[in-house]
Amino acid sequence: RSLAITEKTAGANHPAAAEGLNNLAALYYAQGRSSEAEQLYERSLAISENLQGADQAVLATSLGNLAELYRSRGQYREAEVFAKRSLAIGEKSLGPEHPGVATSLNNLAELYRALARSSEAELLFQRSLAIREKALGASHPDVATSLNNLAALYRSQGRYAEAEPLFKRGLAIREKVLGIDHRDVATILNNLAELYRSMGRYAEAEPLYKRSLAISKNAFGAEHPVFATTVNNLAALYRAEGKYSKAEALYKQSLAIREKALGANHLDVANSLNNLAELYQAQGRLPEAEPLYQRSLTIRENALGIEHPEVAQTLNNLALLNHDRGDYLEAEALYKRSLSISEKAQGPDHPEVATTLNNLAQLYQALRRYPEAEALYKRSLSIFEKALGADHPNVATVLENYATLLRKIGRNAEAEEAETRVRTVRSKIRRNR
Repeated sequence: RSLAITEKTAGANHPAAAEGLNNLAALYYAQGRSSEAEQLYERSLAISENLQGADQAVLATSLGNLAELYRSRGQYREAEVFAKRSLAIGEKSLGPEHPGVATSLNNLAELYRALARSSEAELLFQRSLAIREKALGASHPDVATSLNNLAALYRSQGRYAEAEPLFKRGLAIREKVLGIDHRDVATILNNLAELYRSMGRYAEAEPLYKRSLAISKNAFGAEHPVFATTVNNLAALYRAEGKYSKAEALYKQSLAIREKALGANHLDVANSLNNLAELYQAQGRLPEAEPLYQRSLTIRENALGIEHPEVAQTLNNLALLNHDRGDYLEAEALYKRSLSISEKAQGPDHPEVATTLNNLAQLYQALRRYPEAEALYKRSLSIFEKALGADHPNVATVLENYATLLRKIGRNAEAEEAETRVRTVRSKIRRNR
């Protein structure tokens, strides 16, 4: 209604109309109505393209919003084009040290993080942080956001010792400025807990998850998707600890909340289905896991298209399930389809590609197709080392699998070398906890 009034009083091509379209599109996007959001963003962009001077900032916003929408769909090439253009226009119209430019830098960094272009992402996150600290002050909530995002990048790289102080500083800012029971405090508590879970510091993670849950429940209610996200993550902690009954109850709770609040075909529902299926698979409950994977796959294919990275992830999980039950032909076909999607959408050097290569190598090893398995292990190892660093846990995992292959084919000296390196990497990881 507000948009209609603006278009009638100011004109359909006024900057305020473009801003109204952006705002309505953002609402649709948050509701999972991606196609409707895209149409409104494109209308806003068409208006903004003709604006001059200070109104160019509206154009930068329109471009940035479309970039984010395309990123969420896995349309990374389109997203990068729009994100770079948004940044360039923002720098020109606002100046290179403006907080709006920091936002564009942050968004482009998020895209590069999704693409595992970690070095580029890190530089952009750092520049965004520096701008916000200078323009807004070291204790501004936007500074906390930059700290959180940079920390999340470091966590994904296994750079846990660098991530922890950034999460803690971001948390301290939000608690001081926003109050200890603010919803944004709950978010960073959850993220710090996720870090501790990754590090195996389970006893420290659990109270943070529970505090985040209490804040989210008070701020949003126990039937809100934000609350469901932390419930899901606490379930993942219990799964890592082998507390399967607790994990199952929480995964089911999270799934029920999401289905009720978001609808049965929402992407967050697909995520819950996938996680519950993984839990069942870890327990050997394969007949219960398979329909959940299949339903998750259908939701993701319908919402994102058949070439999206999240589709590839579900295919990989289905392949693992078929591998576990001895259906090797089906497993191989699913691994190959997953691999093809990941390579196309994310590039041949993405960690998700490396994960599927490792899994396919294990399948070939089980089938005694040793030369093929070795080639895949080597490629997986190379990708992980390049993308995540030589001391990442995933590197140790692939090395351990490769060493098992080397033992099977009688290359014991090489196996011992790989096993020694596994011990070295894991020793470094333990010291960093």
